Amino acid sequence: MGFLSDIEIAQKTVLRPIREIAAKLNIDEDDLEPYGKYKAKVSLQVLDKDPRPDGKLVLVTAITPTPAGEGKTTTTIGLADGLRQIGKESVCALREPSLGPVFGIKGGAAGGGYAQVVPMEDINLHFTGDFHAIGAANNLLAAMVDNHIQQGNALGLDPRRITWKRCVDMNDRQLRQIVSGLGGKPNGMPREDGFDITVASEVMAVLCLSSSIADLKARLGRMVVGYTTDDRPVTCSDLKAQGAMAALLKDALKPNLVQTLEGTPAFVHGGPFANIAHGCNSVTATRMALKTGEYCVTEAGFGADLGAEKFLDIKCRMAGLKPDAVVVVATIRALKMHGGLAKDALGTENLDALEKGLPNLLRHVKNMVEVYHLPCVVAVNRFPTDTDREIQLVMDKCRELGVNVRLSTVWAEGGKGGMELAREVVRLCEEEKADFQFSYSLDGTLEERIDTLVRRIYRGNGISVLPAAKKQMDRLTALGYGNLPVCVAKTQYSFSDDPKLLGAPDDFTVTVRQVKVSAGAGFIVVLTGDIMTMPGLPKVPAAEKIDVDDHGVISGLF
Repeated sequence: MGFLSDIEIAQKTVLRPIREIAAKLNIDEDDLEPYGKYKAKVSLQVLDKDPRPDGKLVLVTAITPTPAGEGKTTTTIGLADGLRQIGKESVCALREPSLGPVFGIKGGAAGGGYAQVVPMEDINLHFTGDFHAIGAANNLLAAMVDNHIQQGNALGLDPRRITWKRCVDMNDRQLRQIVSGLGGKPNGMPREDGFDITVASEVMAVLCLSSSIADLKARLGRMVVGYTTDDRPVTCSDLKAQGAMAALLKDALKPNLVQTLEGTPAFVHGGPFANIAHGCNSVTATRMALKTGEYCVTEAGFGADLGAEKFLDIKCRMAGLKPDAVVVVATIRALKMHGGLAKDALGTENLDALEKGLPNLLRHVKNMVEVYHLPCVVAVNRFPTDTDREIQLVMDKCRELGVNVRLSTVWAEGGKGGMELAREVVRLCEEEKADFQFSYSLDGTLEERIDTLVRRIYRGNGISVLPAAKKQMDRLTALGYGNLPVCVAKTQYSFSDDPKLLGAPDDFTVTVRQVKVSAGAGFIVVLTGDIMTMPGLPKVPAAEKIDVDDHGVISGLF
């Protein structure tokens, strides 16, 4: 069993026809748009037609990531399978993977081992074309911006202050900063330009936060593409582009239905990164999972200071969602890395390193319990090298916070290995009372909002705002954007904005270097540290190991 790769396990699984998976959710075939035998889009009308009350909402998040891995998506899938194993009608709600990391360093994002969503090759590659549609809509707007300037620039757009970038769903550092429009007057005005990765496009965030086509068009119309020479914002609606963009996105707005290896229904839809965007799957997919199942198990990207914070403070605030329980995923290996142990030394028992790394887990747990007031359980992804004494130490420390620990072996055993975690999640949802609160209010200034977030969630000393960022805050406030939630873009490897500060640092400030508005998405993006919206490929890209044979069978995808 352990010698099979993720893709080999997935390829050996006999999948159920997607109509059978839909039938488990009482979704009629008339509301399905199949993409082959094993995946389909689901009509938004399901949300209005199903009279059942919403199920329980369970958020899966994790400690601060390390190269040792945590297994958040794997745990999410295994928990959903585990809930089915104990008789609960569970549904997954996950993000779609981006091609950039698939061919880069992170690999796919369809789970692992015996806790995967399938068909994993499709999900990790083109899937139903959502990302292509988002990229096309984004780049249509970019083309209309430059065409408007070429055709006389009636709106007075300043070519030096165009904020709308083109995008491509690939890690390509060469495109971060470019000069476009070279080649004489017929070929466009030369100007500085650049690309974002598609998941960082505001169109991705808009799609994930929209509730209908009308809401989608309204949000697209509000997006700011640049500023005039007299400092007025120019929007997508000023260019009359929102209708055409929505036409490209009308099918992408519908959630995608697939299945786990054990036949648990899974909605996989939308895919913004949590270090540079809000890091959650779509509102429509989450609502559909809540409407069609007893338990919706969803995840948010990277550590709880990023994905979970944005899920709770942005997505839940906008969509009116209230989580019933939170699962914080950790591994003994990763905690020992936070305690200063090298990756090649993680297989040996080391209680001292574990104790030094545990504050990272405990801080995330405290945030869920003490700041957001949500019932919480810690899921320890068990590795064969974990010792009983190491696991007992984690249990003892979490118990001091009133939080239970459950071991998870879903990678090796699928839903069977998630049954104990599932029982604890059910207990939390049925016996513990969630008193959900946001970590900050929308009162006060943007600067106060960011400072509150840094102090309450990252547990730092506050913020240091660079003069350029301060000027941007003042200008955005004057333009009427000062009451929006904040979406902090920072390193995923630390509570701070310094990726080298592991564990639970507390004597740091976060430097705010740039602030910009995502008016369509409905939040202010706060850039810190050296975070970039276009990643690059590593020295040895995962793409070098991916291949396909004469029969179309893909290998090397993980």
